[in-house]
Amino acid sequence: MPLDKVPLDKVPSDDMRPHDRADPERARALTDAEIEAAIAADPLAAPVLAAAWFRSAHLAAPQARVPVTLELEEPVAEWFRAQGGDAQAHMAAVLRAYVERAKRRI
Repeated sequence: MPLDKVPLDKVPSDDMRPHDRADPERARALTDAEIEAAIAADPLAAPVLAAAWFRSAHLAAPQARVPVTLELEEPVAEWFRAQGGDAQAHMAAVLRAYVERAKRRI
């Protein structure tokens, strides 16, 4: 769940989180079920990734950037700006995903 969708009363504060999480002995003693339960209880925790995800994952090394001039329709440019962060990086990610998808169709 995205952080902006988590109700504030469900966001764990440092005071609410267990302080023994940095205890390596306790961490080693946890069972898989205990770890999965702790992850499920934390709305900010990343999901547990299955082995299938790791088999399909690939290393994506950063690519060199090339400066270009691009004219966009105003609503498109505004949408990317409204997402926050680096709008150009978001645009590049969308274009990269489009190119990768198009390559698979060839």
